Amino acid sequence: MKIRPFWVLAHRYAGLAMTVFLIIVGLTGSLLAFYRELEQAINPQLHIEANGRPPLDMMTLIENAERLAPQARADSVWLNPGAADISVSPRRNPVTGQAYELDYTQLILNPYSGEELGRRSWGDISQGLTNLMPFVYKLHYALALDEWGGWILGITALVWTLDCFVGFYLTLPAAKRHLPPEETNSLSQQAAANRSFWQRWRPAWLVKWRGSNYRINFDLHRAGGLWLWMVLLIFAWSSVFMNLGDTVYKTVMQAVSEFHQPWTEIPDLQKPLQNPAIGWREAYRIGQQAMDRAAIEQGFQVEAPMGMWLNRAKGFYVYNVRSSADIQDKFGQTKVVIDANSGEAKMLLLPSGQYNGNTVTTWLMALHMGNVFGLPYRIFVCILGLAIVMLSVTGLVIWLKKRRAKAFHDNRHMQRQLR
Repeated sequence: MKIRPFWVLAHRYAGLAMTVFLIIVGLTGSLLAFYRELEQAINPQLHIEANGRPPLDMMTLIENAERLAPQARADSVWLNPGAADISVSPRRNPVTGQAYELDYTQLILNPYSGEELGRRSWGDISQGLTNLMPFVYKLHYALALDEWGGWILGITALVWTLDCFVGFYLTLPAAKRHLPPEETNSLSQQAAANRSFWQRWRPAWLVKWRGSNYRINFDLHRAGGLWLWMVLLIFAWSSVFMNLGDTVYKTVMQAVSEFHQPWTEIPDLQKPLQNPAIGWREAYRIGQQAMDRAAIEQGFQVEAPMGMWLNRAKGFYVYNVRSSADIQDKFGQTKVVIDANSGEAKMLLLPSGQYNGNTVTTWLMALHMGNVFGLPYRIFVCILGLAIVMLSVTGLVIWLKKRRAKAFHDNRHMQRQLR
């Protein structure tokens, strides 16, 4: 059996299976490259200019949120430019033991005064334009289908990663045929037999703009995939981390590198933590102290607090800061993990320079989210999303053309047999 026809079929049907999903993530990804700018343009009421004011500390913001929404409990706080985002979940009624019903999952506060700017059920498009960009994010991450959508896109990302290698292989020129001298009696045959590997591969990198519409479509698909191959692989594999991070990604990365994440290494509790023994303010104090000690011991500088969140399923807080170990343009991924019952600082995770697997992952996520190399790279990410759509559509056109040609050939063959 010839190997190349097999991989042609594998590439064709893998591409067909991914087409709709890649078109969705390509279009939404183009928008997400400018998430903050679009979110602020759509919801200017949810953003406040600093005007030189420092933000309140995160614990004051959490306490304000729980005062403003007494039926809700805070699960995380994030300091963003011009807004503090507090994600919440329902408290239980102390009399009935039942959870209160909430029509919001997020409170947005003025980070400089603690006043409420708005509340919404993050990503629920039925609440109107206020949720447009969060809905785009949910489409991109999980098709707005929560866990099922995450699995679908995770499997798609894994197939995409493998198909990157198949597609690259299919662009390579076929092996030279070593013809005997008596069969290379023409100059063209001799020239073809003597061409180097690069001379035979070079057409795969080019688009023949004066060719037929089908030839241009085919060249765009093949050359586009080649020129963008490395960045497509980066985006495909980082998508595996986003959706299959605690299974496939962890298994592969731990096999080839040092890779640590609390949500893959700390087991779930028997029941999600409702009332941790260590409260927010105490966990914040412990996190600050642990981070300051780590900065001295590890030789990095803490620049600004970014956020804090509580993982109730596993029973730990995560205190996030931006530090000199961060590589992203904005925000920060320097973390201390604190046990929510004992107050023990269980884990320090630096975005770079600590574990090589974590450093690679930090770079993958920064590149995927357009959060490195400034505005030029974000523009590139925006264009790349459209390029992914182009590659998906041109691949579909190639399949349709071949399918029609096969149907025409089969029909002609049948007519000959009937004569």
